[in-house]
Amino acid sequence: MASTIDFDPSAKDQSWIHSLPILDDAQAGSLRRIHELAAQLPDDWSGMMGQSTLQEDFGSLRFQLAYMSYALAVTHVHRLPAAPVAFHGAFNSLIQKMLSPDVWMYWHYVSTGKGPFNKSLGDLPAEWDPVVKDNIMYSAYIQSMALLYHYLFRDDRYAAPGALTFSINSLFWGEGGKHFAYDERSLNQHLYWGMAERGFLGIACEPNCVFQICNQVPIWGFRFHDLVYGGDVAKEVTDGYLKAWREFGGVLTPDGHFNMMVLELERTVISPPERPWVDFWMGALMHAWNPELVERQYPTLLRSWLMDGPDGTLCIKPVPPIDGEGPPIPSPHDFGWAAVLASEVGDSGTLRGLLAYADRFLHPVRSNGSYYYRRHDEPYDDQGRSTIMDPHTGNVLLPFARLNVKDGLRKLFDGPWDSRHFGEPALVHTSRPLDIRRAYFSPDKNALALTLLPIEGGAVRMTIANAVNRGNVSLTRNGVRADDAVSIQGDQLLMDLEIAESTNLVLSWPC
Repeated sequence: MASTIDFDPSAKDQSWIHSLPILDDAQAGSLRRIHELAAQLPDDWSGMMGQSTLQEDFGSLRFQLAYMSYALAVTHVHRLPAAPVAFHGAFNSLIQKMLSPDVWMYWHYVSTGKGPFNKSLGDLPAEWDPVVKDNIMYSAYIQSMALLYHYLFRDDRYAAPGALTFSINSLFWGEGGKHFAYDERSLNQHLYWGMAERGFLGIACEPNCVFQICNQVPIWGFRFHDLVYGGDVAKEVTDGYLKAWREFGGVLTPDGHFNMMVLELERTVISPPERPWVDFWMGALMHAWNPELVERQYPTLLRSWLMDGPDGTLCIKPVPPIDGEGPPIPSPHDFGWAAVLASEVGDSGTLRGLLAYADRFLHPVRSNGSYYYRRHDEPYDDQGRSTIMDPHTGNVLLPFARLNVKDGLRKLFDGPWDSRHFGEPALVHTSRPLDIRRAYFSPDKNALALTLLPIEGGAVRMTIANAVNRGNVSLTRNGVRADDAVSIQGDQLLMDLEIAESTNLVLSWPC
């Protein structure tokens, strides 16, 4: 159903609607998959578990939850800006899931060190608080998610003291539990000083290991804090960041790839060879605040890692295992992050080729309207084609790439909305879930365009905020106008309008 709510009924031309963004079936299915996972009961991680059981690898729950929230953000801002109802609740659910000890309790063990890059630190005491020191691979994600949520929805619930509390309540040990109380501002301040004390080089993920990639995320968080509370902390941090990395030759290697990390104690840069995910993941995140550098290096990255697949499809070159033992193997993270970076820089040809390969060989699933790629552990099929897939890539990265737009993260970082946006008409509530394909308010037309499909039967009541006192209201449904602004009649009553509260409009649709 395509509907337009006009606040200037004298404007009869509806052709402008067809130039607006609209989700196709695969994009709508990708969004539905994120909603399904966000709606699962607390600590139900069905469909999200990969080969690693200790939440240590790049497909861990924290990464899936965080990048699902960023996918929701770019879709809301760039494709469905007048439908916060499609994002507000799901985004909040993802933040709540990030607070589960299932997601962060790995840190109690990782904080002790004795890994391949921090043996030099000796025996370290185990730490329960997951954000107090190091672990930027978790703390930055919850920081940025909470502040982005506040910015997008004008919802300050995570600004309340203790709103971001990390709690363990065990049945049989640690009487009283363990509780570490923060909120979006105190956590942001804590991370800022963690960066400043290190000269803005970055905060470690594992002890001693300052990865470039995860230190892009607190920069996002600082920017969202600036957008909500004012200030220009993000600029201070990015200027300091580039200066700090110059001590190690800069953010790039001499041959144009991204350095992976610095060992804090040894003051040594580490850039293992043949790691496509380092380039593509880092490039996608840094493009938000340093697009010129990323776009300059992007052709080098493609020449290094992109390869042709069958029938015009594209895939990523297999590389040796990180320990160097064994033959080259494909990585779903390499593939997924390549697609995300292609979407961010606007390389539609590469993105199209990668998604075509995924849709043909990487186990796509259509289920109840959702679209994703199921886990598959075998690296190759009998034709020697890469077939490996993990939940992070199948649930999150490929949907993210499909839903993103050119400069999607960069424009999000810049701050796409001001107070005027939040005063415009928008779909803020539905009594039943709807498949929302288009939602856009045109200030020039003084009209709200919605394209909706039912997901299940039964009447739906939809609330449009900021819709009253904008002029005389008229509803157009599938090109048929209700000039009396009360209802449209066809074979049956299709939709009614009524005023609710002081500024809201309620539409009843017996679908």
